[in-house]
Amino acid sequence: MIGFGTYTFFWEGSELAPERLSVIGMIERTADAGVELFQICDDARIEAMSDDELRQIAEVARELGVTLELGTKGIAVAHLERFLHIATVLGAKLLRSMVTSGDDRPSHADAVDRLRAVLPAFEAAGVTIALETYEQLSSQELVDLVSAVDHPKLGICLDPANTVARLEHPSDVIERTAPYVRNIHVKDFAFTRRGGWVGFTLEGAPLGTGLLDYQALIAAVRPDERGVNQIIEHWLPLGDSITETVELERTWTAHNLQYLREGRS
Repeated sequence: MIGFGTYTFFWEGSELAPERLSVIGMIERTADAGVELFQICDDARIEAMSDDELRQIAEVARELGVTLELGTKGIAVAHLERFLHIATVLGAKLLRSMVTSGDDRPSHADAVDRLRAVLPAFEAAGVTIALETYEQLSSQELVDLVSAVDHPKLGICLDPANTVARLEHPSDVIERTAPYVRNIHVKDFAFTRRGGWVGFTLEGAPLGTGLLDYQALIAAVRPDERGVNQIIEHWLPLGDSITETVELERTWTAHNLQYLREGRS
């Protein structure tokens, strides 16, 4: 499925927004767009909620026909166990995470041990962990980790844009990780010259206008064939005002949704 996520509504869901979107508001907006999947990713509000509040979110999603996924950062055992509980209450079958979180930077061996400790419980609950590609860990290190653990409920969340900061070419990352991908974060990106032509800025762009080779990504991962969901995200810089930025964010979302739908037709 094509889905929205917290990062689809990054600015409208931020504290800067005049009318900040709640998690339920994001789900409602997702349904209004005819989208049937929403990933609650890195939203601190979700971890602070009671089970009753989580059940309310799950009920709203069910009523609107929206499937939920969940996202966090880190692989500390207690943290993953906490998010497995949240995922279970929400009815989410995928948890996206990252290997590192703040000062917690486990070694390869420690990461293997942690994941092996929690995966039996994830398997029993029917929840998959998808570790995201990003600049803190090379894509080869991530593939090595997932391969070493070798568990059907562990895979990769592919976001080729993140790895550019590690000087990895997105095409190489796509090819290397494709067999292990269980989730995709879709956003386009481009380099622009900074003022005075001193250096570059890497920032988001509407799909089809930047450097992401989306067709190559789809050909390598085969998401429809393999049941891999695609979550729309943005790297949209804050503009002159939050109001203008939110409006542009909505425009990018509509454009990107149409782009993905046309790519699947």
